[in-house]
Amino acid sequence: MKIVVIGGTGLIGSKTVAILRQGGHDAIAASPKSGVDTITGEGLREALSGAQVVVDLSNSPSFEDRAVLEFFETSGRHLLAAETAAGVGHHVALSIVGTDRTPENGYFRAKVAQEQLIKASGVPYTIVRATQFMEFIGGIADSCTNGNTVRVSPGLFQPIASDDVAAAVADAAIAQPRNGTIEIAGPERAPFDEIVARYLKAVGDTREVIRDPDALYFGGRVEAHSLVPLGPARLGRIDFAEWRRRSTAKA
Repeated sequence: MKIVVIGGTGLIGSKTVAILRQGGHDAIAASPKSGVDTITGEGLREALSGAQVVVDLSNSPSFEDRAVLEFFETSGRHLLAAETAAGVGHHVALSIVGTDRTPENGYFRAKVAQEQLIKASGVPYTIVRATQFMEFIGGIADSCTNGNTVRVSPGLFQPIASDDVAAAVADAAIAQPRNGTIEIAGPERAPFDEIVARYLKAVGDTREVIRDPDALYFGGRVEAHSLVPLGPARLGRIDFAEWRRRSTAKA
């Protein structure tokens, strides 16, 4: 089966492409570097010719509120129109758990807009909503840092390893379209501040984590269940300790 992975050279995309190829599929890693640009539309017609499935793992180069919204709306329109023209039978997109529960977060609002375009497109689809990646915990800590202190909400957090995300996305790509949403999350759930503190300790970072119910997460408040699944979810197999072991082994 020909499966085109938009953003196929990124963190999740490269892993997803590898899994699909190991399964015997013709997985194409599409990105601007390979001549496929969803913002301009360049190369889409050629890349999607004969494709049964398109996996959208594209991401905005800017996280500024207006820029990220424009990215996902423009990219989504071009990609879905090209899929319709090519007769693609399944569109898979990676989104975020809780993206519709934190409207103050501009990135989350942009993902909601992307999801709405997918649902209205007429292309059979599956949306995979993931919790935050373990690989991003360090960057999250940096975004919450002032001096030597890191202020983080005590809202629940359930990060997932990128390997588990890629496995779930690959499974969705070779399954029948759900015309709905599935959620995936890590195997461990704990307060956000505790997980950040655990990460910093594990990497030898001496910054102090302060539990702050008013701390914002990229502009949005984090309530008790803002960032975790509220219903059934596919849980990853890699817990924090195993992820750190693998990360250390690769270093």
